[in-house]
Amino acid sequence: MRAEIRNYTKGTLVAASARIADSFVGRLVGLLGHTAVQSGGGMWLVPSNSIHTIGMLFAIDVVMLSENGRVVGFRERVRPFSIVWPIFRARSVLELPANTVSATRTEVGDLLQIEIVRAPESE
Repeated sequence: MRAEIRNYTKGTLVAASARIADSFVGRLVGLLGHTAVQSGGGMWLVPSNSIHTIGMLFAIDVVMLSENGRVVGFRERVRPFSIVWPIFRARSVLELPANTVSATRTEVGDLLQIEIVRAPESE
């Protein structure tokens, strides 16, 4: 499954097609094994309130969301082999290409709108 994610507050597109990791294995593996995150892509980890980049080969932006999609925290350009500690108000986490947060002007308090889109059968 995939999701389109918009910053409702700012009127910007955060991710045109983010993969949804809503199983234990999906969240555990996340972006490991990938060599980059495509522009407009990313991963939405549900439920989650922290992440690690141990084993990743590239930097990412991380956005922490409350249950209703409000941004409760973020970290930009998180390097490989890092830990983003929990934000206990967060219920899900977005892993996005580096510089997405600044490009979309996303800030704490913004409301993100997440729409599930049907992915092709090949995924």
